[in-house]
Amino acid sequence: MTTDDAEATTGDYEREPDPSDSLRTFGAVVQALRAHAGLSRAEFGEQVRFSKHTVESVELGRRMPDDVFVERAEQALGNTGALRKASTHLTRGEPGLAAWFRRWARLEKVAVSLSTYECRLVPGLLQSEAYARAAFDNSIPPPSDEQMEAQVAARMDRQRLIRERPNTSFSFVMEEHIVRRRLGGTEVTQGQLEDILDFAQLRNVSVQIMPIDSVCHAGLDGPLALAETTDGRRLAYSEGQKNGRLIADPAEAAVLHQRYATLRSQALTPLDSVGLLKEIRGAL
Repeated sequence: MTTDDAEATTGDYEREPDPSDSLRTFGAVVQALRAHAGLSRAEFGEQVRFSKHTVESVELGRRMPDDVFVERAEQALGNTGALRKASTHLTRGEPGLAAWFRRWARLEKVAVSLSTYECRLVPGLLQSEAYARAAFDNSIPPPSDEQMEAQVAARMDRQRLIRERPNTSFSFVMEEHIVRRRLGGTEVTQGQLEDILDFAQLRNVSVQIMPIDSVCHAGLDGPLALAETTDGRRLAYSEGQKNGRLIADPAEAAVLHQRYATLRSQALTPLDSVGLLKEIRGAL
C-alpha cells in the first residue's frame, strides 16, 4: 500500500478533535526545524513521503504523528534525536478514552457496520454503567475518582451510537464465561444481562454467545473489532495489554473479517443466545 493509499484509508477520523498541548508543541517544533532547513511543507512532505496536507496537520497539532512519520522527519531534519524523544511524551486531548483507542472510537461514529468479538468482558458498547464501573474499578493501578468518572462517561457516550444510528449494523460475539462471571456482584450482573437482552431486541443489533463447550473456535488469537465504511472499505482493530492497533491494510483486514464470519457460524444463533442469556439471568 502506498503512503497516499494509507492516508486515504485512515481518513478524517485520524484528526484530533481536541488537540492537546503536547501535540501543538510537537507540531511547532517540526515546523521550526523544517523552516530552519529551508524546506516548504511540500518539499518536506516529499522527503518524508507524506502529503503536504499531513505535514500541515501534524504541524498544527491536528493529527497524532505515527512512528513512521517521526522517524522520517527525524532523519530529514538533522537526526538529532529531539523528535524521537519528544514523540514519547505526546498525548491526546480526549478524556476517558485510552490513547491507543481514540482513532477507532472516531471510526465507530461513521461506520455503516461494526462487529465485535470479546473473550475478556462484555463489549464496551453493551456495558451497563454499573458494569463499566466494576470493570474500571478492577484496573491496576486503580484510577482516581476523576479518571473513573471520565472513563465511565466516555463509555456511556459511545454506547449511545447503537440507538442513535439505527441504520448501522452492530454485531457482537462474546464468550459464554463472560456473561456467567459475576463481575461487580450478582446485582450488577443481573442489570448487565438485562441491558444485553434489551439491546438484542433492536433490529440493528445481533448478539451471539460462543458456548463454553464449543469444539471449534476461529477467535483464539484474541479480541477483535471490525468496521465497514460508507465507501465499502473494511478495517479492523486489535487490542492487547496497554496497546491497540488500527488495521487498514486491505489484505490483513480481509483475513480478520473472514475470521469473524467463521466465529459467527460457530457461535449460538442470536435466538439461541437470547435463550441462554435468559437462562443465566434466571439462575442468578
